[in-house]
Amino acid sequence: MNQSYPAAEKLKSKKIIDLLFTEGKSVGKYPLRLVYIAHDFEDDVPLKMGVSVSKKHFKKAVDRNYYKRVLRECYRLNKSQLLAHLDQKYCFMFLYQTADRLSYQEVEEKTKQLFEKFGKTIRQENP
Repeated sequence: MNQSYPAAEKLKSKKIIDLLFTEGKSVGKYPLRLVYIAHDFEDDVPLKMGVSVSKKHFKKAVDRNYYKRVLRECYRLNKSQLLAHLDQKYCFMFLYQTADRLSYQEVEEKTKQLFEKFGKTIRQENP
């Protein structure tokens, strides 16, 4: 499995991001949240992913950027687990929602649990 995060998979469209937060569904595993929506885009990739860390919890950009790097790395390494559940194209926003400073190992474990929970949710929605 290709463990990369190419530019084509990065969610950059303001319209899609707005659509995610207005009409998207969400699944969470504290302190992470995955907001998703099925969306057909032109690129030949199965999903587009964006990451976000709240300025409310981390005032310094250095801290926000660190957790964004951690989220991207956790996504990149566990992407195959997420792709196994997809039957159509999706857009995701991956959020870190606490002021707690978790270690990389804790974030990665929570990411795996979140992706499993997403898979169960998708199977229930599309039997």
